[in-house]
Amino acid sequence: MGLKKLVALPLAKRVKKRLLKKAGSAAETQLKVLDSLINSGAKTKYGSDHGLKSGMDYHSYKSTIPAKDYEAFRPYVEQIKANASDVLWPGKPDYLCKTSGTTSGAKYIPLTKESLKTQIAAARNALFCYVAESGNSDFLNGKMIFLQGSPLLETLPSGVKFGRLSGIVANYVPAYLQRNRMPSFETNCIEDWEEKVSAITDETLKEDMTLISGIPSWVQMYYEELLKRTGKKKIKEVFPNFSLFVYGGVNFDPYKERFKELIGEEIPTIELYPASEGFIAFQDSQSEKGMLLNIDAGMFFEFIPAEEASNENPTRLHVGQVELNKNYALLITSNAGLWAYSIGDTVEFTSLNPPRIKVTGRIKHFTSAFGEHVIGKEVETAMTAACEEHGASIREFHVAPQVTPVEGLPYHEWLVEFESKPKDKNAFINSLEKSMKEQNVYYLDLIKGKVLRELVISELDSSAFESYMKSQGKLGGQNKVPRLSNDRKIADALAQYVVN
Repeated sequence: MGLKKLVALPLAKRVKKRLLKKAGSAAETQLKVLDSLINSGAKTKYGSDHGLKSGMDYHSYKSTIPAKDYEAFRPYVEQIKANASDVLWPGKPDYLCKTSGTTSGAKYIPLTKESLKTQIAAARNALFCYVAESGNSDFLNGKMIFLQGSPLLETLPSGVKFGRLSGIVANYVPAYLQRNRMPSFETNCIEDWEEKVSAITDETLKEDMTLISGIPSWVQMYYEELLKRTGKKKIKEVFPNFSLFVYGGVNFDPYKERFKELIGEEIPTIELYPASEGFIAFQDSQSEKGMLLNIDAGMFFEFIPAEEASNENPTRLHVGQVELNKNYALLITSNAGLWAYSIGDTVEFTSLNPPRIKVTGRIKHFTSAFGEHVIGKEVETAMTAACEEHGASIREFHVAPQVTPVEGLPYHEWLVEFESKPKDKNAFINSLEKSMKEQNVYYLDLIKGKVLRELVISELDSSAFESYMKSQGKLGGQNKVPRLSNDRKIADALAQYVVN
């Protein structure tokens, strides 16, 4: 049976209808999920240590289980690494997902049989929703590529297997997708990103690619390699039937114009929100903003008002208690054995019924050297608007405070690698500045009060961010450049690439 028949329109519509029905009673669904999780967690070492009891309600759960980050879980993870059972979740996890932490060094997140199923199902459901809404399943006729980490796994001395999330999940791609999936296993195992992109280009050059998926910055490298190799001007000339781009990990808006130039036209996109801790949300509609929260997939979500994220006892809300357009830090309790776990992301609700969210940044990625607390959403919104207004496009950018300038007042430095420069740089800066003042009243007050002067753009050489990531050993895969820092570590490393 062909893939297109397996994902037929009637089936896709049934799946989407079921998802939206559950989402229509999100709070009720989520509290049932929590009850099930607590019943399992009560049988674990973590549950015993923290007083988890079957049948406890949400209020009791909040009072019993503290909101914590990875460091609080590290001792339990060490037990799992030593092959202990019933530590965070009944039995043993199938894998540990290794990820690099911002402050904690390497982190190992458990992946259980139950949580792995939901990772696979969410990606499938995102495609079902697209087919159900658009009626278009033509992309299923051709080849699909998923730019991801190596599927090769390592084994601890205890026998516990570990690897990157995308690599682990690659080992569980459904059989009906294998025929259409690229690249080959051998190519996917290449660690060096530049070598990998070259090999992927070799494999796909003559194929009928219809779906391409990955983090935008690394997909852009693939596009550019294809055009360089073929001498073509547009990706649609290389792959005439390319009709769907699936992405996650970063806000796509700042890349949108450049992708349109590279592809030759604007094509439909699907945004995903996968994480080592769970597949949190996915775009279910081309016409509605935000991603549908994955509320019936073994995860219970809590939301802390972002301004309380560093408090010892913050306000914790479930999905039925949140408000629109407010910034929240995200907690997850899951069937991977995470309990009120802070994943470090901040989100905002774009819709309450059904619950849809967008990622606004990272708790630790902000600029607030002067009390302005600028977040990722604000700089990305400003950059997107300025690029649209002035016909510019960017490859990447980073914002950091300049606290001790050689002369004059301190300022925010925007280090920008342009793909297509604005005709009038000063007008471009004015647009960025205007948007930042409109979005952030603290920033506006600091400018008015002459604590800060207006932002400064430092233009970077071509491939500056690629060179920087390569120097850090983080080129390709799931690695991303933070858009914001509260210090100058990244900004100082990028200084060597400044051209103006």
